[in-house]
Order: sequence, then C-alpha cells, then structure tokens
Amino acid sequence: MAISAPNPATSPDALSDSVLEFPDNRLLIDLCGELDRNIVQIEAALGVAIHRRGNHLALHGPAADRAVAERVLHALYARLEQGRTVAQGEVDAAIRMARGQPAGPAPAAGQLEMFASDHVEIRTRRKIVEPRTATQKAYVRSLFKHELVFGLGPAGTGKTYLAVAAAVSMFIDGHVDRIILSRPAVEAGERLGFLPGDMKDKVDPYMQPLYDALNDFFPPKQVAKLIEDKEIEIAPLAFMRGRTLSNAFVVLDEAQNATTMQMKMFLTRLGEGSRMAVTGDVTQIDLPRGVMSGLIEAERVLREVPGVGFTRFGAEDVVRHQLVARIIRAYESARPLDG
Repeated sequence: MAISAPNPATSPDALSDSVLEFPDNRLLIDLCGELDRNIVQIEAALGVAIHRRGNHLALHGPAADRAVAERVLHALYARLEQGRTVAQGEVDAAIRMARGQPAGPAPAAGQLEMFASDHVEIRTRRKIVEPRTATQKAYVRSLFKHELVFGLGPAGTGKTYLAVAAAVSMFIDGHVDRIILSRPAVEAGERLGFLPGDMKDKVDPYMQPLYDALNDFFPPKQVAKLIEDKEIEIAPLAFMRGRTLSNAFVVLDEAQNATTMQMKMFLTRLGEGSRMAVTGDVTQIDLPRGVMSGLIEAERVLREVPGVGFTRFGAEDVVRHQLVARIIRAYESARPLDG
C-alpha cells in the first residue's frame, strides 16, 4: 500500500510537492515502467512532474493535478499488488477514471473504482477486457443486465469491441449457445463494384472488423472451428430476415446504416434466451440521401421501453490514439459549409 505525505507548508492552490512512499521496490519498478514510460505518460496527461527517490515518488505541480496523479499512482500500485499488470492501456484507464473522482486527498490503495475488488471486467479465452472510462463501465454493466442494449457514439469508443467481448464471455460461460454478429453491407462513401468469389468472399470485407474482434478473444484456429460448427455466425443484416434468434448473443454493428424497416426486422428477431447489442454512430450514416437511419428512429421509439438499455459515448471515451478524440471534437465544433 502506497503512503502519501503531502507538504502542508504550501498553499493548496500553489505549485507544491507531495511525496508517495511505495513499500515494495519491485512493484515500484513495474509501476514506473520500462525507461519510466508509465511515469512519463502520467506527467504528460496531468501536467505534473514526478521524480523517483529510492522507494518514494515526489510529485510537483498544482494541488488539483497532484491529487489526480496521486489517485492514479495509488490505483496502479494496488493493481500490481493484486498480481496484475500495468501497461499503457491500464495507465490511460486509471487517468480517465481518476479524473472523474471528486477532489480531495488521494484514496487508499484500491479505492479507485476501476481497480477495486468489485471492478468490472470481461473474461475471454485470450484476455481480460476492462472498461477504460466510466461510460464504458456503465455500458458493460448494461450488456450483462439488459436483453437489448444500444451503444451510441463516435468511432474508437469500444462500442462493438466490448459488445463482442460480452458475447464471447456469455458463450464461454454457457449462457448462450451461439454468437451472431451482423452489419449492414453498406459501403462507406465509396463504390467498390462487384466483388469476386462466392457469397462468403463477397461479404467478408464488410465483416472484417468483427473477425478482428473475435480473434482478440479466441485463438484463431478456434474461431475458424466455431464458425464451421455454426456456433459463431457472421452475416450481413439482410440475412436476418425470417429468422428467430434463440439462445444467442446477437450484435448488430454499424447500425446507423440500417434503414427503419431493417432495424425493426432485426429487433423483432429476438428469441427466448437471447440478448442483443446494437452499436452505431449517427454522425457516420452512409445511407442514400433522404433515407432515414433506423438507429435514430429506434432511439426515439424505444427510449422508454423497459428492458432496453441505452449508453451514449462521447469524444472523452475514445480509447484509440488521443488524436482521434481531438479529431472528433474538431468535427463536432466545426460549422457546416454553406450549400
């Protein structure tokens, strides 16, 4: 457990120092990371200076920023005490979560909600997936609580990735018998022409992001075997018509490109023992001009329906490169060109 020792002689609003003590020097080495890369990441994100002195870390900067940095360091050290790893993704997650904590003294080790004993995680065959923002955490809880969940927001926020991870987890635990992943086969602003090959060859390019997610959670050979055995199905939205999807976890990705009729058709496929996750970004609609997005209509119609969960992500939830979040904010604030 790390020990805080703030300097009381300075004004809380002024630049000042505080010192954290970490009893286990081996864990402190892991906390700092190779060539202190974890410390550098925290310094860059929070605008503080962090210096290592033996088994102590000295923090210099504004009181509010130091308080956040202390929460981050306590949380990451607690994670290491639990025998877990700390890498760039975990540091980023701790920073995001700590920024959402109220101001005040740094909590004791493990009190940061992300890494507390009741933290949210999704276990798959290849990895453990953890939410990196408060919104992601609420979304994961909704996926396991509700039979139908909508994840709405910009690219890079983990909407589809977390939904597929939840589907894999429920499949592994025997809560569902199969996984069905679907997308509308709509080209993103381009005309690709006729694709060669059989039906699978034609639709696979549209489905590749779903294959990528599955390969993160299952060994690749197992993915191929599960698809061959029909325990995992990846198909265009048009293939859902006329079916009743029972005892399955069904994910509809890029749902903003489903028409109103397609969306209603898809949602009414829900059968006994099944769950659905619908993900999309209404700012990236590729439907022909004048065609209403079924995702927009579904949000309006189903918002108050019991058993349906909605999670809305923002640019602050982007977990890809930090530049992606800045790009999204720039587009959100830009004025449309006349005409």
